Amino acid sequence: MGIPVWICTESVDDVTVAQSPARASTADDLGAIADNLSAIAAVAGRRDLADRLLAATTRLRDPRLRIVVVGQLNQGKSQFVNALLNMAVCRVGDDETTAVPTLVQYGAQPAAELIVGDRRGHESVALPSSAIGTITSGTDFAGGKDVVRVDVSVPSALLADGLVVIDTPGVGGHGHPFAAMTLGMVSTADAVFFVSDSSQEFTAPEMNFLTQVTTLCPTVACLLTKTDLYPHWRAVADADRSHLRSAGIDIPVLPVSSHLRAHAFARQDERLNAEAGFADLYDYLRAEVLAKAVAASRDSATDDIRVVAEHLALAMSGELAALGDPAVAEQARSALVAASEQAEQMRRESARWQHTLNDGIVDLAADIDHDLRDRLRAVTREAEAAIDDSDPAKDWDRLADWLVEQTSVVIGENFVWATERAQWLGERVADHFAATGDSTLPSLGITDLDGLLDEVTALAAPDVERTGIAQKLLIGMRGSYGGVLMFGLISTMMGVALINPISVGAGLLLGSKAYRDDKQAKILERRGKAKMAVRAFTDDVSFQVGKESRDRLRTMQRVLRDHFTGVAEQAARSINESLAAAQSAAELAGTQRESRRAALEQELKSVAALRNRADQLALGSA
Repeated sequence: MGIPVWICTESVDDVTVAQSPARASTADDLGAIADNLSAIAAVAGRRDLADRLLAATTRLRDPRLRIVVVGQLNQGKSQFVNALLNMAVCRVGDDETTAVPTLVQYGAQPAAELIVGDRRGHESVALPSSAIGTITSGTDFAGGKDVVRVDVSVPSALLADGLVVIDTPGVGGHGHPFAAMTLGMVSTADAVFFVSDSSQEFTAPEMNFLTQVTTLCPTVACLLTKTDLYPHWRAVADADRSHLRSAGIDIPVLPVSSHLRAHAFARQDERLNAEAGFADLYDYLRAEVLAKAVAASRDSATDDIRVVAEHLALAMSGELAALGDPAVAEQARSALVAASEQAEQMRRESARWQHTLNDGIVDLAADIDHDLRDRLRAVTREAEAAIDDSDPAKDWDRLADWLVEQTSVVIGENFVWATERAQWLGERVADHFAATGDSTLPSLGITDLDGLLDEVTALAAPDVERTGIAQKLLIGMRGSYGGVLMFGLISTMMGVALINPISVGAGLLLGSKAYRDDKQAKILERRGKAKMAVRAFTDDVSFQVGKESRDRLRTMQRVLRDHFTGVAEQAARSINESLAAAQSAAELAGTQRESRRAALEQELKSVAALRNRADQLALGSA
């Protein structure tokens, strides 16, 4: 069906999550400091340091904040996104409506694109607005390619400041493996809204999924939706908070009502808007989501400024010492020689951190593979136990949905555990570089789970031979024939006819037994085939997911290797250039020495002033 796109400008919707002037000023000041320091690095011939500061300012000035909306089916996720934006951009309904992730971002004009492809590359296909709510994984717009997501651009004031909202398919529904894909998006999000309606308190699957979400993203809030439908929502909210405390999860529970929000907009009623809970929600966006994102980018930029300033100051101070008192210059030169040898030794003997990284990757790969296999074996055993208690001919669809859903949960839990271990390994490698003052970790790049099960063979239903009425009669007659003949012959020896009540009764008993035995044998045969299908499916999942896990680990290994190799090279280069500058300074004539000394002192003061200013800004805005 068509989905109208509209925007309102009345006061109830006049809400943004823009940075405060003080925070915006801090970001601008840090960007200016990085630009000035980058210019000094470029003049000094340190293009590597200038490029590092360029990347820092790019992150600092990027206003985009990714908010991922997750939850189980029919909890009101899409309705909430529409209410949050005051725009009908996501399809809503009583059944499963969000079949693929929908990314909503700012655009001067309404537009939509379908993103298709795979890990090797994505491409976009223009979509008419009327088709947004009809997109499924098998849509004709994809042209036979894999559907990744739908990108929707709308002229929303809330999104104009860089906010990006992602509506995800419901987890745990109809056997679709959405949980693993959703966790992949959660791990790259700036904030996550976990949506659960107020009809009941958290279920066990919700708590398990929420535990995974809070492990992957530090900024999470639970939205208790549909408060207008359930008068007891306050008791449910209290029960949910109690569950969170028991699980050791410290996140807020924010009751909201999308329908009340729509009525508040229609009536321009600020009181009703507050009752809908969206005023508190916007406060949370400003105080928590934006504040944490700004703080993270600010701290990252400050760290880069500090490290680059130290590299530049090292070269300048060595040369400056060589231009001063000869005794002091000799001491400085000796210290630089020792530092140079240490840096060169660190670069040559990188075996320590390389061994830590390589051994850690090998151990991590083995642990992840064992964890995945162990979890899948547990699911397989549970599935086989369920098969033994049922008839696959009748219960296969229900069992297949459960198996695919549990497999998706297993993949998600394995991914969360692997992410935690990978982060721990990265920190262990970073410890080797603590002496350089540059032990920050890069993005590990192991978060992509889109299409993880695309190559897995679909769970095949076991062959079921239907027994018709004629075949049932034939089985019964075959079994009853022996009973009639055997007891009839015995009765003839007693002077009774071959066909008599005793022989007929015996035939009926043996015939019904033969039918029951044949039925039980076929059930056992179907159970055996069902177990074989389950094992084949879980083996295929283990093979495919194991390969993807190893590929992600190799990517992480390359990222860490390249990052810390660069750290070691930067440290060695800074010391070597400082030593070379000090040696060159010793050969300068008197007038040149004074001129160069004055210039170095001025540059060193500038670098120190820029670093101090960055530290002050970081402390002042903390």
